Amino acid sequence: MTSLLRNPVKNYDWGSRTAIATLAGRPSPAERPEAEMWFGTHPSGSSSVLRRGTWHSLAETVAADPVAELGERTVERFGSRLPYLLKLIAVDLPLSLQVHPSRRQAEEGYARGVYVDPFPKPELICALTPFTALAGFRPPAEAAALIGGLGIPELEPVVAPLAAGDASAALRALVEWPKDDRADLAAAIARAASASGGPDDELVVRLTGIHPEDPACLAPLFLRRHELRPGEALFLGAGVLHCYLSGFGVEIMGSSDNVLRAGLTSKPMDVDELLRVTDPSISPLPVEPVGNLYRTPAPEFRLGTAVPGSGLTLEGGVPRILVCTEGEAEVGGQVLQPGESVFVPAAHGAVELRGPGTIFWAEPGLD
Repeated sequence: MTSLLRNPVKNYDWGSRTAIATLAGRPSPAERPEAEMWFGTHPSGSSSVLRRGTWHSLAETVAADPVAELGERTVERFGSRLPYLLKLIAVDLPLSLQVHPSRRQAEEGYARGVYVDPFPKPELICALTPFTALAGFRPPAEAAALIGGLGIPELEPVVAPLAAGDASAALRALVEWPKDDRADLAAAIARAASASGGPDDELVVRLTGIHPEDPACLAPLFLRRHELRPGEALFLGAGVLHCYLSGFGVEIMGSSDNVLRAGLTSKPMDVDELLRVTDPSISPLPVEPVGNLYRTPAPEFRLGTAVPGSGLTLEGGVPRILVCTEGEAEVGGQVLQPGESVFVPAAHGAVELRGPGTIFWAEPGLD
């Protein structure tokens, strides 16, 4: 059966007080920042599913009958867990600079007690509004020229390895900068970037205003900036250092909570593991939809979107979560308003979409 969902909202400080509330038709601005709405079975925030008039944990529902809920192919590939986590993400303040491990790295690190679970966390962001991200390293020589152009002699431990082509050594210099000198360096960076006045320098100034004791405010000069228009998407695989800066979008990822931070945060950092996982040679991938699907190299997920109009049929056999983001849409006979969502188990069979509203859906990327 097609079942309505109730989904947790995460009130992180970097979130928006208006984006999610407005989409869902709730009073805006909200009392607290609303950063993410989660659709899935992750232990840190499972959705609830309406079955026979009663609300149940979606995680417990899937665990009780994984073959019926997930389908045989999904269970064979991923075990008795929903492999993806779908989100609405609303970014008003920059997130931490971060990276995620591969499957092999997650499994090995979990065995050592480094990670909270043994699963990778590839992710795809699809913009609903203009969305800005930093992701993937610039060519080292380009980054050396930009950072060197600030004219700050103290940054030579960063500029020199970049000029020699060693981005990892430059990153280590930044994240291991002596604690007592960090505030003075960040202030010098802010002054120099403010005098330069370019678009990336303006981002540096903004970051130093939020994190006045963190040399990682240089991130806009050593990472690439991506400006996504609505409907454009970016895939971030394992090893890609990134930071979301602003915007509202649909995000889908492997259902994992494995995060390594490199700065722009007050949370702890594991420098050795960060440098082991970060791969400056890997770039994020712009993804265009093929038909209705954003396909990525990640087997855990793919993202679909449609304005179904007179009708669109999705074949059965896989577990799907569908959310309406605009207008009114009908999923398997269930009418959805913006912000409303349903879970369609694998055993349901084909499901028909209708109506003028915009639908996004998540499914495993099994083929």
